[in-house]
Amino acid sequence: MALAIALKKLGHEVNVLVPDQYPKFLDWMDKGASILIDELSPNESTRIVSEASIIFSLDYNNLSRVGKLGPKIERSDAVKILIDHHLFPDESFDFALSDTAASSTAELVFRFLNELGYKDLIDKSISESLYAGIMTDTGSFRFSSTSSETHRIVAELMDKGLIPHVIHERINDTNSFSRLKLIGHALSNKLSVHKSGKAAIITLSLKEKNQFGYQKGDSEGLVNYGLSIEGVEIAIFLSEELEMVKFSLRSKGNIDVNDIARSHFNGGGHRNAAGGKLDLGLEQALERLNIVINGLFE
Repeated sequence: MALAIALKKLGHEVNVLVPDQYPKFLDWMDKGASILIDELSPNESTRIVSEASIIFSLDYNNLSRVGKLGPKIERSDAVKILIDHHLFPDESFDFALSDTAASSTAELVFRFLNELGYKDLIDKSISESLYAGIMTDTGSFRFSSTSSETHRIVAELMDKGLIPHVIHERINDTNSFSRLKLIGHALSNKLSVHKSGKAAIITLSLKEKNQFGYQKGDSEGLVNYGLSIEGVEIAIFLSEELEMVKFSLRSKGNIDVNDIARSHFNGGGHRNAAGGKLDLGLEQALERLNIVINGLFE
């Protein structure tokens, strides 16, 4: 959103596409830009991609990560520009600003605008979107990817009108009653610790999510509860979807969950934070996970 607003200020016609529905607690960021969701408007997104002269790919470095948008982008003759901080970018892009040491893609968007001489375009609206990306990807500035440069960028965003606590409230303090009940159920009834004491696993079936009126984003951050347990070095959250199970993996220290996700769960991400999926039922996916965990700690 930050990049879209800046490009519009420069006179460009800009469309923002996402592969699927995003959580309601991010609705404030739309700012009338009419974000198009590919799974809801596939024909319109096909038209937009086919007519584009430049496509910016943000916060993913492999076209397989954006679902049915991927093949559309691959077929496009547009110039493709990657801005991303994940490991192992593929060769699908003409230009890339890729820095795995950066705290977030939002930090790289700030750097991108700055290095092009467009920092003066950054206003309160852009600074709020950039801060949302930086804050969430750094776990509110507690992850090791947070650098002194990250804090300097936030200071500059505050000079542009950002009020940090307002963004925290919009994202973190907008829980529905059903979401809190779901989290309580997950922690009370679905959290287990491996016999080694070094791995924590949380599972939620599709039936359980429906029972608590699950909405997109309701399980956001749930995996971090497992990682907060004393002695736990890796936490995994399994979320059953239609015809597949999604994985969220977090770790401390030297356990590389990016490698685990890539090797076993058709995914990837960062060394200490990654995701993946298996086209299996929940019980089968959990069996596959237990084999991996046993291999780590036995």
